[in-house]
Amino acid sequence: MPQLTCRCPRAAALALAALAVTSAWAQSMTTEQARKQIAPFYDMLNQPATKDLKALSEQALSPDWKSYSSETDFKGRDGFVAQVGGFGKLIPDLKWDIKDVLVDGNRIIVRSEASGTPVGPLFGVPPGGKSFKIMTIDIHTIQNGRAITAHHVEDWAGALRQLSAK
Repeated sequence: MPQLTCRCPRAAALALAALAVTSAWAQSMTTEQARKQIAPFYDMLNQPATKDLKALSEQALSPDWKSYSSETDFKGRDGFVAQVGGFGKLIPDLKWDIKDVLVDGNRIIVRSEASGTPVGPLFGVPPGGKSFKIMTIDIHTIQNGRAITAHHVEDWAGALRQLSAK
């Protein structure tokens, strides 16, 4: 293994200080700081057909951000923006209501409730003027001021049951 030497002790000290500040911030992020950090993401999800989703995504998400729906399946930022735009057209009143925010280092865990009234078929269920309310859980990982990943679970089966109920 090669040995690294630093010819500029001051630069090394500054780099270590910056790393310590970044690490301390990640460990001491308050719930209010976390809410502010994720606000643009959830702004995208609320009535998305009325928003500039690309601008909001660029504000909140790193260019190589990944949205995981399983351990291996993910969408990149552009694919996610397209999906949210499609949901916005299908569910014009789509709302994501944040219920809880928890912080663990550089991770922000959000429990929320998604609701809306589809105006077209949702996962094969035709529109009938009914609304749904489902629980969602997201785990966002933050790096350098923007999200780099999100792992999420939404109860879409519950939405389909509500929309299909007689």
